[in-house]
Amino acid sequence: MVKEFLAKIKNLLKKLRIPKPWDSIIIFILNLLISIPVFIILHQNLIDPEWPLHIDRVLIFITLVTLIQLILTVLKKILIICIGFYVLALLFGSLFGDYGFRSVYEEYQAMVYTMAYDPNPQGVILSKLLPFPNKSKIIDAVDYNNPQVRNYAVGAATKYFRDIKGFQKERRMIQCFSVFKDIRNRWIYVNDPHNAEYIATADESLQHFAGDCDDHAILMAACIRAVGGTPRIIHTGGHLYPEMLVGDKADLEIANYLIKEQLFADESRGHEVHYHVDEYGQVWLNLDYTARYPGGPFMSEEILGALTFN
Repeated sequence: MVKEFLAKIKNLLKKLRIPKPWDSIIIFILNLLISIPVFIILHQNLIDPEWPLHIDRVLIFITLVTLIQLILTVLKKILIICIGFYVLALLFGSLFGDYGFRSVYEEYQAMVYTMAYDPNPQGVILSKLLPFPNKSKIIDAVDYNNPQVRNYAVGAATKYFRDIKGFQKERRMIQCFSVFKDIRNRWIYVNDPHNAEYIATADESLQHFAGDCDDHAILMAACIRAVGGTPRIIHTGGHLYPEMLVGDKADLEIANYLIKEQLFADESRGHEVHYHVDEYGQVWLNLDYTARYPGGPFMSEEILGALTFN
């Protein structure tokens, strides 16, 4: 009985065996299909030592490909089964889950782009900062629950970038970038009254899309918050400007690619994406009216206070 069973298994393996040289070609293709998403996960979770030319990542990828190639060579008798499971897993993720063929392609594309074109970090902003000036007035002015603010924000969030395919997980980020673009295109700088600090509410600034830096920061923060984003306002002494939370370094890679290649390619051409990192490792992009794209150059680097809305 045992001999008959073993004979059946042997015959099955013979049927599954792929003739040379196709077995080596298929093993290598399968190797790449497995190595790319595994490498993306490693790249996003391992600390970046910032070696020149990303040599550490190159060595990791070469080691990973070599290791998987050896494993697949040992398992080449059941190669078809391995391919079937891999394709089915990605197919299931594409149809019913959050991670499928498109996700692998998008994350790989963003990762490679970021490795070639690093965004520009601006250091860490600590939570122990100076008291925020006019804090209570600014909090009240960021009236994101106001119907006028909410209605405008919804319209602005869907005004641009509606033809961008994929990137479902980044939909909120893309909509916030659309809000930034609409306010940025319409904003006109107008000074406060002489020797007075006038703080306009967000719904008030919607009437003319005009005011000084604190009025812009309040309106931007309120609209970003109204569509589900997490904004904060930075105080630098003589200037206030808004920033938007994009997430961790992995999210920054996607944001960097979207800004540079998909959404603000003309505005950001030849320029870096600037950001701050807080003490929790969260990444914040500059949304100042002086920036032509999210993550544009900072007007001032002297950070005195941060006011977060979440």
